[in-house]
Amino acid sequence: MPYRRSGRSGLDLPALSLGLWHNFGDTTPFETQRGVLRRAFDLGITHFDLANNYGPPAGSAEENFGRHMAQDFRPYRDELVISSKAGYDMWPGPYGDGGSRKYMLSSLDQSLTRMGLDYVDIFYSHRPDPSVPIEETMGALHTAVTSGKALYAGVSNYSPAQTRVAQQVLADLGTPLLIHQPSYSMFNRHVELPDAGRTDDPAATGQSLLETVGDLGVGMIVFSPLAQGMLTDRYLSGEVPADSRAAVGHFLKAETALSATYLERARGLNAIAQERGQSLAQLALTWLLRDERVTSALIGASSVAQLEDNVKAAHAAPLSAEEIAAIESFAIDGTNR
Repeated sequence: MPYRRSGRSGLDLPALSLGLWHNFGDTTPFETQRGVLRRAFDLGITHFDLANNYGPPAGSAEENFGRHMAQDFRPYRDELVISSKAGYDMWPGPYGDGGSRKYMLSSLDQSLTRMGLDYVDIFYSHRPDPSVPIEETMGALHTAVTSGKALYAGVSNYSPAQTRVAQQVLADLGTPLLIHQPSYSMFNRHVELPDAGRTDDPAATGQSLLETVGDLGVGMIVFSPLAQGMLTDRYLSGEVPADSRAAVGHFLKAETALSATYLERARGLNAIAQERGQSLAQLALTWLLRDERVTSALIGASSVAQLEDNVKAAHAAPLSAEEIAAIESFAIDGTNR
């Protein structure tokens, strides 16, 4: 597994990391989870990414990971990077959601308990909370680091302007901003777009998120690199498999999944992948890793076979200029949004 330095920090992350957003809650057999986690580690995936609300139900991914940690990974704790996040609705009442210091630090304590850990390597603000001063949210991340409950601080889903403010607040406190975690894929390219003209962000800088993290020396780890499965071969036939995310409908709706526009673009990309001897998913991951500002891509896996197939992307030949140009005709931002 190739590793990449996260921004201007000293931390290396695998080019592909394992995200536990799906497939590690109580709805997935424990032994299936175990097989994926063990194989991932054997393949050099040393980073496991979680959040307080991952499941379903919320919290169960961390609880299950705690069992895996105790059963298999405890001797390898110093070879692992484990992350968690807080920011979305987690428990009833006024303190179970958002970006307040109360919520952030209480959530971190709960996450550590669920996973049976003394610390996480990265603790994220999962989303900006406009009702809370960013100084308070970043102050909570700073406290998490200085207390020893986290080694690094990160943010997720922040705009370029918000990222710049967060980085400056943390720097003033003495804690570097290690990494940003946005969504990014061939069909969701918002990180490449300048934020100029955003009416919801008066501090917009005119930079893209990629440009911002590059300027600030902040790493980037991207989630949903396969667009919730739309950049795999599952839907190329024009039908929705019964066990697919589109059929389940939690984050991807079957009625919008298979538009004619989507099929044209996905099949065009698949043809390019086949010419390279890759699957569509492998091509999508190779394309993301073409940019050195992308430290790592978070892959999910429901089986060992799926994991092994995706990991091949980390060892693929670089894309040529001609291939990148051909991909541009089909990798359209907003596809199936």
